Amino acid sequence: MSTGKQPETAASNGPVCLITGVGDATGAALVRRFAAGGYRVAMIARNTVRLERLAAEIDGARAYPCDVADLDALTRTVAKIQFEVGPVEVLIHNAVAHTFGGFLDSPPAELEHNFRVNTTALLYLARAVAPRMIDSTRGSIIVTGNTASHRGVPDYALFAPTKAAQRILSESLARELGPKRVHVAYLTIDAPIDARWLGQTDRERPAWLVPPEDWPWERDEFFAQPNAIADEAWHLAHQHASAWSFDSTIRPFAEPW
Repeated sequence: MSTGKQPETAASNGPVCLITGVGDATGAALVRRFAAGGYRVAMIARNTVRLERLAAEIDGARAYPCDVADLDALTRTVAKIQFEVGPVEVLIHNAVAHTFGGFLDSPPAELEHNFRVNTTALLYLARAVAPRMIDSTRGSIIVTGNTASHRGVPDYALFAPTKAAQRILSESLARELGPKRVHVAYLTIDAPIDARWLGQTDRERPAWLVPPEDWPWERDEFFAQPNAIADEAWHLAHQHASAWSFDSTIRPFAEPW
């Protein structure tokens, strides 16, 4: 976990944004976007090396290594963040656990693990940060989802139910917290995300991430760009209270739906 006093920076007195699932794609882009907007960003992920690298690169970002599937550790980590950095004003639950494979071949225990990361961890996070948001009558909880949260497809039986539950939990939170001036929004990313770890050429990428042969546009236009996703999360977190949205879906312009 992060230790020691942070140097005074432009973001030293800014509001606090907590982001889970800080990887090299959407998570890192979210950190950069909110840090650029003046937030002090607390980053949660399992990869300590990645978090420390981002903390060194991004002014106002602090590393808090934690596996969100460990709910006790998650509770302690959020308490530490709110003690060391300050009350969380924006929470973005971007952590995800997934299993792709036929339900007859995949270990059923993976459904329980995916549910814990995708859904139960969100409940724990909301319980940790919502009381102070309610007291201050402001705050945003943004949850990143995907197509699986809206429908089941083959090979997603151990994944889609956990994302659908996540979306319904988010809706329940939105309806309970909205009248208390805390905004909850679910951001569905209906497209593969251009993550470098997935490979940069069709040969390197899994088959399900290769555009069809008849794709009429540039190959890069098959993917949602992390920076663009982060911009939309920023927009959701800062909507005027008279025009809040809950269920937001984004996709590349050419994505069939």
